[in-house]
Amino acid sequence: MIIAIKPGVSKDEIKKLITDLENLGVKVDASQGASQIVLGLVGDTTVINDEAVRANHLVERVIRVQEPYKRANRIFHPLDTVLEFKKENAKIGGSSFAVIAGPCSVESREQLVSVAEAVKKSGAAFLRGGAFKPRTSPYSFQGMGCEGIDLLVKAKKESGLPVVTELMEISQLELFEDIDMIQVGARNMQNFNLLKELGRSKKPILLKRGMASTMTELLMAAEYIMAGGNSQIVLCERGIRGFDNFTRNILDLAVIPALKKKTHLPVIVDPSHATGLSWMVPAMSKAAIAAGADGIIVEVHNDPEHALCDGEQSLTPDQFDNLMSTLRKYAEIEGKII
Repeated sequence: MIIAIKPGVSKDEIKKLITDLENLGVKVDASQGASQIVLGLVGDTTVINDEAVRANHLVERVIRVQEPYKRANRIFHPLDTVLEFKKENAKIGGSSFAVIAGPCSVESREQLVSVAEAVKKSGAAFLRGGAFKPRTSPYSFQGMGCEGIDLLVKAKKESGLPVVTELMEISQLELFEDIDMIQVGARNMQNFNLLKELGRSKKPILLKRGMASTMTELLMAAEYIMAGGNSQIVLCERGIRGFDNFTRNILDLAVIPALKKKTHLPVIVDPSHATGLSWMVPAMSKAAIAAGADGIIVEVHNDPEHALCDGEQSLTPDQFDNLMSTLRKYAEIEGKII
C-alpha cells in the first residue's frame, strides 16, 4: 500500500501517522518524491482500513500495489536511487553513466594492477575482477580465492578505483570487508539465504539477472535484500539463455526501459557475458546507453589470448580506450556523463 502525503504537512504529523500505522503491525518506509512525501506500507496491509486512511486530513491519496515487489517498486520510491562512493568520487545512477571494467578473473598482481591503471586512465569509475569463480566445469580455473581478494584490495589502493567482485557463499562474507561492492552472480540470484544475509550487510550489491529468470524474479531477488534493510542495489542485465548458440547469451535490451519504469534501482548491462564475443561488446555498449541503462560492466584483459577465463569476450586495454571515446559521444546525446 502507498500513502501519498499532502504537501506542507509537518514532520511531527508525519511521524505520528507512521507510528499509528506501525502499531497496526505493518512496516512503513518513508521516501521523498519530487513534490511530496510517500509512505510505503509493507506487511499484512489487509489490517488497514483504506477509507479511514483516506479520511485522514494528512493524506492525499491511497494506492494498493499489485506487484509482489514493494520496496523495489518505483511507486514506493518515485525518485531514482543513486549509489554514491564519495571517497572515490564515483556513483551509479542519476545523470552518470558508470563504467565498471577489469579482468574476468584475478590472475596475478602484475595483470590486475596493469589493467586497473589502464581502465582508470581511459575513464572507468570501478574496477571489476573475480577472486572466486563459479565455473560450469569443475576442471576450469576456479579463481585465486582469498589471495585474489588481497590483490583486489592492493589494486584498489594503487589505482584509487572502488572494487567490484563476486561473492559465492555466505561463509566468504567476512573476506569482503575491504571490497566496495559485492556482486551476486546469475547462478546465485535466487540463493535466498545468501540474499537475506546481504540484506543485513551495509555493502552495495550488484545483482545479476539469472540466465533463465524473468524481470519480476530479478526484482523479487532485490526485494529479498531490501527486506533485510539494504537498499544499495544495482541490477544487472547480463543476457538470458536462448536457443541460438552463436552468442553466449541473448542480451535482453528491452528489459532496460521496462526495469527503469518499474523500479527506482539503477540498472546496468554486461555486454561481455551477454555476447561472449569481444567484437560485439562495443555495439551492445552503445545500445545499452540508448536503452537507458545507468552503466555497463565490461571485461578487459591485458592478454586475452592467454586469459585463464573468458578471454574470447575480453577487450584489450587499447580496445577499451577506443570504446570509452565512442561511449562519451553517445552518453552526451542521451544526457549522461561518463
